[in-house]
Amino acid sequence: MKKTISVAPMMDCTDRHERYFLSLISKNLHLYSEMIVSNAIIRGDRDKILSFKKVENPTILQLGGSNPSELAEACKISEQYGYDEINLNLGCPSKKVQKNKFGACLMKEPNLVADCVNAMVNSTKLPVSIKTRIGYDDIEDFYFLKEFISILKKAGTKKFIIHARRAILKKLSPKQNLTIPPLKYDFVYKLKEEFKEDEVIINGGITETNDIKEHLDKVDGVMIGRAIYHSPYFLADIEKEIFKNENVPSRSEVMEKLIPYIQEETKKGVQLNHIMRHTVGLFHGQNGSKQWKQYLSKNMCIRDADIQKVDHIMDQIKNNNTSITLER
Repeated sequence: MKKTISVAPMMDCTDRHERYFLSLISKNLHLYSEMIVSNAIIRGDRDKILSFKKVENPTILQLGGSNPSELAEACKISEQYGYDEINLNLGCPSKKVQKNKFGACLMKEPNLVADCVNAMVNSTKLPVSIKTRIGYDDIEDFYFLKEFISILKKAGTKKFIIHARRAILKKLSPKQNLTIPPLKYDFVYKLKEEFKEDEVIINGGITETNDIKEHLDKVDGVMIGRAIYHSPYFLADIEKEIFKNENVPSRSEVMEKLIPYIQEETKKGVQLNHIMRHTVGLFHGQNGSKQWKQYLSKNMCIRDADIQKVDHIMDQIKNNNTSITLER
């Protein structure tokens, strides 16, 4: 089984513009969408919600929901948009998500989740995966996790992404849930031992390439969220050290490659800041990083109608990028 590195689905972060931007740095990265509610796909503007510019990277759609028939219909609709896989969110702990009965609170109802997974699997030719936690509230027991995964495997999924923390549903905010519950990587390692024929991917608190290497000795893949979003060029280190790829574009080359996409999208009516906000951390840790952020804050909130001004700013970025840094 080929080892994988993926970017975690993050609300208000991993939209289509972010995924395209990251694809310019890494061709090996698996790209997950932010969570999209199944009912929004059924009733909303499908093209606006689901369409994206095709890239070489595998692209996975994450769905939120707890109604088997709605999830099945959302899968059927989404299949035609070019995704490589559909993922069900069973890990988000936010109160809004709980109120609508999806995310981590569904760990309390494994049979309902199994019905959802089965309906999804039977509605699409795409593989269906799940992303979940090791437990919830006071439930932090490997036997519970093993049984939960066993039920979902019988329902038809063979890929399990495990955030190695439990979800505290009542007392903690989503942000606190990313740091306060302790990481239990050993739960995920043991899960892989129990499900040797299935794909088990680990997520949570992974920030260094050495961490990635250690995890890949024990599981099939690593999923990284905030470390990539806040410092996208971390992907260059991953390409070189994990995938042994030395042909990685410099930060300046990444921006130059992004310019045609920006011009194409702004001419369609997309506001510049919807794209450029994802590039704020590109020069993280480099000389000139502060100036880059200041430049963006002053210039990226251009209205979509002012195409000439957008083009002028893109020319400035292209011409002046090397004055920020030439380091890879």
